[in-house]
Amino acid sequence: MHERRERFEHIYRILEEEYADTSSFISFAEPFQLLVGVILSAQSTDRQVNLILPELFVRFPTPKDLAEAPAEEIETLVRSVGFFRMKARNIKETARLVHERWRGRVPERMEDLLLLPGVGRKSANVIRGTIYGRPAIIVDTHFGRVVRRLGLTEERTPERIERDLASWIPPGKQYPFSMRINRHGRAVCTARRPACESCRLAPFCLRRGVVSRGEEERGGLGDDSTTRARSGESPGAR
Repeated sequence: MHERRERFEHIYRILEEEYADTSSFISFAEPFQLLVGVILSAQSTDRQVNLILPELFVRFPTPKDLAEAPAEEIETLVRSVGFFRMKARNIKETARLVHERWRGRVPERMEDLLLLPGVGRKSANVIRGTIYGRPAIIVDTHFGRVVRRLGLTEERTPERIERDLASWIPPGKQYPFSMRINRHGRAVCTARRPACESCRLAPFCLRRGVVSRGEEERGGLGDDSTTRARSGESPGAR
């Protein structure tokens, strides 16, 4: 654990230098807009969500307006995202709950956020970290991939990754670390052909399950064979 924490501190300092911006990928003017945005963003791009939100909130500015809106009209406004009918229903019901139970204010507590349809732990942590400044480990596909490659966790599922990292990463560093790792996963440590040769985190990375761009071009080993080769073990050894 000590070695892992020490590597984390090195990684955190480099990420601070590389990615000053820790703001949300979803553009919003007030908390309820971010809440709707994270519901829409599931299996959709942030770019697409950012195109939808302005028109949606010009038409229905408040939770009350959206709760009373015809479902068909919401569907029309959000139809460019995946699963738009289900998301339209979730948005309408979420708006009703926010209006009736919390008087138009987006709730802060995890247990309250999880009562909202279309909101899971990742979305709830986005709200808690972005709006309320609470400690938040935000596990999406980019984050999970990068922290596993770095060797900061052995866990595989989002909830277990969140629980593991939240147990030892200092609370004040959890949200900015999440946002910076996400940016790093999009820009450098991509799912396919990560740019390991130019990555500043490389000296502190265990490179679990990685074939870099340079190794792929040279016919490198990758995955477990990469780890074995770096330790001097034959790729065929067991």
